Amino acid sequence: MPHMGALLNTLLPVALVVLAGYLLGKRLPMDLTTLSRLTLYLLVPALIFDTMHRMEYAWEGLLGLALGFALTYGLLFLLISGAGRLLRLSPEAAKGLLVCGLFPNSGNMGLSLVYFALGEEGLRLAVVYFLLSSVLMFGLGPAFIRGGGMREGLLFTLRLPLFYALFLGLLLRGLGISLPFGLDEGVRLMGQAAIPVLLLTLGMQMAQTPFRPGAFEGAASALRLLLAPLLAYGVGALLGLPRLEHQVLVLQSATPIAVNAFLLTREFGGGGARVARSVVLSTFLAFLTFPLFLLLLGVR
Repeated sequence: MPHMGALLNTLLPVALVVLAGYLLGKRLPMDLTTLSRLTLYLLVPALIFDTMHRMEYAWEGLLGLALGFALTYGLLFLLISGAGRLLRLSPEAAKGLLVCGLFPNSGNMGLSLVYFALGEEGLRLAVVYFLLSSVLMFGLGPAFIRGGGMREGLLFTLRLPLFYALFLGLLLRGLGISLPFGLDEGVRLMGQAAIPVLLLTLGMQMAQTPFRPGAFEGAASALRLLLAPLLAYGVGALLGLPRLEHQVLVLQSATPIAVNAFLLTREFGGGGARVARSVVLSTFLAFLTFPLFLLLLGVR
């Protein structure tokens, strides 16, 4: 089964780096706050800028996919928020569930899986989805996680390098401007360090908090791996999206919880340890759920 091979090729390298961080965290005391802030304020902004600056956008099909994305995540937000109030969850638990449900791993994992499943045409649309989810995660995520009023949240977001990296990369890409003197290679070098350092930090966090997934982690994984793609499937059918756009919307929505969800909640609140366990659990459960959505969509 080629798609299972794609899953293995995508997930096992991730598991290896997380395991290395876990073993290191068990042997040596590590300052996770410094590591996470290095990643958040320097390495991830470099990665975002480099990705947006080099990205090839597929403008055709953008409107339908963007509308499907907005409706899917609007509905997801309303459903998870309503469930949190109904179950009388603590503010931290409710916020953590929302973060897990709304932030998919549509970058390194989603792009790889869609490419293996749908080829170059699907990949071009998957990049558009990744762009939209990046705006959601890095443009609005920090302010939402931190809380406060709208004005305070906006001012807080504007102080973060994530926001400027995202939109500066898009602006320079749109204008066709390259950085002089090979500076883009320096930025890319820093960006390439972001994912491994982030995964190592995740493993170290797991070493400090034993992996005993409970109701929160199970619910968070179900929201991300089942509810989100099922909503995407229904929204795509309701909008009458073309087959390829519909498939990309569902498959990108079926990816596990983004590792950056752990990074943001660790820095700004929302239960970093629980989100870390949820990231790991959802990543491995994707072995079971992702093939189901390939079958649902008729992808062979």
